[in-house]
Amino acid sequence: MRLVASGKYPIALLMLLMLPLPALAMPAITCHCFTDRSFDPAHPTVADPYFLATTQNSFFAAAFGVEKRTIVVKKQKGVSGDDLWVAYWLATRSGADPDALLQERKAKGSWRQVAQPLPISTSRGDRVAAALKTATTDERLAMAVVDELLLRFRFHSEAELAALRKAGAGNQELVIAAVIAAKTRQPAIQLYRSVKGGKTSWGALLQRAKIEPAGIQSVVTAMVTSLNDHVSK
Repeated sequence: MRLVASGKYPIALLMLLMLPLPALAMPAITCHCFTDRSFDPAHPTVADPYFLATTQNSFFAAAFGVEKRTIVVKKQKGVSGDDLWVAYWLATRSGADPDALLQERKAKGSWRQVAQPLPISTSRGDRVAAALKTATTDERLAMAVVDELLLRFRFHSEAELAALRKAGAGNQELVIAAVIAAKTRQPAIQLYRSVKGGKTSWGALLQRAKIEPAGIQSVVTAMVTSLNDHVSK
C-alpha cells in the first residue's frame, strides 16, 4: 500500500504508521540474557559479564530472601538494578511492598520523595539512611545499599570495602571478589586488581576457586546464611 502525505495524512502520522507493530506495543526492555555462560580458556573474559551478573543477582536474592528469578525477570522488563537495590532495602526497613515502591519512584521522580513518608527503621551510622539525605543520584544510593549489605554479611571489612571502592570497583565486582576471596583466602583487592590489570579474568578466578557457574548461587547463599548468624537483626 502506498501512502502519500497530504492534509488528511500528515507526515508525522505517516511515519507512525510505518513503524512495525512491536515498536508501538512493547515497552522498552533491557536484555538480561547471556549467550556465554561458561569459562573458555581460549577466550577467558567472554563470559565475565554473565559471571558478574549472576553472582550479584544471587547475592541480592539471598540478602533479601527473594527468588533470584524474580530479580532477573524484573531486569528483563526494564527495571534498573539501582532501583531494585533501593526498593528492596526500603521494603525491608518499612514493611512496604517493593513493587509498589517502584511504582511510586516512577510517579514521584526520586527515592528521597518515596522514602520521606515511610516508617523506616534505621540504626546509628546507617549508610543508606544518610545517603537518602545526601545522594544526588540513584546510583550513589544503590551503592550505599550494596555497601551496607556487604558489611552486614561480612563479605568485606570496612577497610577492604573502602579500598575496593577507591580502586573503582562497582557493585558486581565487589560481590564476586568477596565470593572468590572467601574460597581462595586471597585478598579481594588483589583479585580485583589482577582482573583490572588484564592479568586474569573473573571466569579464570572462579575456575581456580573451583566454583562452577551452576554452583555460584549455592555458594553465595551459603555465605549469606552462615554469616547471617553473626549479624544482629
